[in-house]
Amino acid sequence: MRADFFELTEEEKNDLPRMIEKAKEIILAKHQPDAYNIGMNCGADAGQTVFHFHCHIIPRYKGDMEKPEGGVRHVIPSKGSY
Repeated sequence: MRADFFELTEEEKNDLPRMIEKAKEIILAKHQPDAYNIGMNCGADAGQTVFHFHCHIIPRYKGDMEKPEGGVRHVIPSKGSY
């Protein structure tokens, strides 16, 4: 198990864009988002709380936030307290 992106092998890092595209295809099969946030937290001081590698692919919709500036930090109301 890899703790974060920086512990992935070169092969795993090279495969990541393909996996992100696959996730997008899965999302598009049921939903029609207008945009996406893609992100990773690497280390506790970056906000990582689950210490295995994972990449967040968050579908976004026009109007889902009044001001989407700031990206993933405020995508879940009341969670962006920093």
